[in-house]
Amino acid sequence: MSTDRTPWTRREFLNNGLLLASAALTMPSFLQRSALAMPSLSLGTSLPGVPSERILVVLQLSGGNDGLNTVIPYGMDQYYKVRPGIGITKDQALKLEKNGQDGIGLHPSMGAMKDLYDDGLLGIVQGVGYPNPDRSHFKSMDIWHTAELSGTGDGWIGKYLDSECCGFGKGESGKAEAGAQPQLDTTAPGIAIGRNAPLAMQGRRAKPVSFESPDLFRWIGNDIHESLREPYRELNNRQGVAASDSNSNFLLRTALDAQVSSETIRKAVASRPAAAFPQNELGRQMAMVSSMIRAGMKTRVYYVSFGGFDTHAQQGGQQGRHGQLLQQVAQALKAFYADLKLQGNDGRVLTLTFSEFGRRVGQNASGGTDHGTAAPTFLCGPMVKPGVHGEHPSLMDLDEGDLKYRTDFRTVYADILETWLKVESKPVLDGVFRPAGVLRKV
Repeated sequence: MSTDRTPWTRREFLNNGLLLASAALTMPSFLQRSALAMPSLSLGTSLPGVPSERILVVLQLSGGNDGLNTVIPYGMDQYYKVRPGIGITKDQALKLEKNGQDGIGLHPSMGAMKDLYDDGLLGIVQGVGYPNPDRSHFKSMDIWHTAELSGTGDGWIGKYLDSECCGFGKGESGKAEAGAQPQLDTTAPGIAIGRNAPLAMQGRRAKPVSFESPDLFRWIGNDIHESLREPYRELNNRQGVAASDSNSNFLLRTALDAQVSSETIRKAVASRPAAAFPQNELGRQMAMVSSMIRAGMKTRVYYVSFGGFDTHAQQGGQQGRHGQLLQQVAQALKAFYADLKLQGNDGRVLTLTFSEFGRRVGQNASGGTDHGTAAPTFLCGPMVKPGVHGEHPSLMDLDEGDLKYRTDFRTVYADILETWLKVESKPVLDGVFRPAGVLRKV
């Protein structure tokens, strides 16, 4: 057997997870689950034609949000026939006027979302889904995350960051080319707030910074043993690390980048928001995102996950558990855009809110709803064409008891990529999808 060893490249370190195995005593522990390939968060993009000031925030509603009790078709008699115990009455629904459609309203707990709608900051896309829907949480979420019906491959946001920031998938013409070589990293990584980094953010090279709390996003060696303090201090005091492919230099650059990122994030979120955010987990997360934007960080994509939407039992009508979740979402989004406006950053930030699937049309015997298919998707911000987009799916013409989708979710992604982020969507989505037309061309 040959004893020749090719030196590890930066990418091989990332793909094989050997970083902490070789530098456990001198590397921050969060590196393993964060952006090992990340450049400094203070950097911007140098790619021509890419609007680096534009930001995308993704809010994932995990568990399968009941779209029929979120955007309520109170004008359809069938809705009340199949949901006698959990249906929202016409008098309770927050009616969406000026949308060109009759009989559509929001859940009564979403008054804050109705305010966004009335202020022209909310676009609702009805009946969003995909062909041959999968009712598994994991598979359907993978499909949404990868923008591929197989649910395999890299995340759609990761592919976007790879394409625009690291050069994967682009040649000199700007078109997708097999085996394209990566360019120099010039853009900060995405940031995901939560226990696990979402698949949507995972690219071939681009990896997100992921943390639940900024207090945990730090070097914890001092907490383990005082003997680890000095090696880490020396590492962070190193100057002039050469930009070579040597293993030692790679480790040093990664550690220094991570330290800068950690301090930047913790300093950013330490400032109190000007708007009043709800005192719950989602409010805390959205406040952190707003604070990082206020601090001028160059991050272009933030990802927040909020769970609890798998309402198989005792879902309730106006006052039930589902309504409580929707209220938290609505209040957090309203506070988020109020804070962004006070900063002068509201025009820079587009927010996408989605869930992996909706629920079945009829309620079940436990006073809840089971896994379904199509559901509404929300887009927030001044760049959104306000109103309700698309017709509500029929409650009579069903797919095995579920709604038939009317809008492929990849057309929403195409709109975000092409209209807002100003990039070609085909290399990211591995196909051509006509943008949904929910965003203004600004």
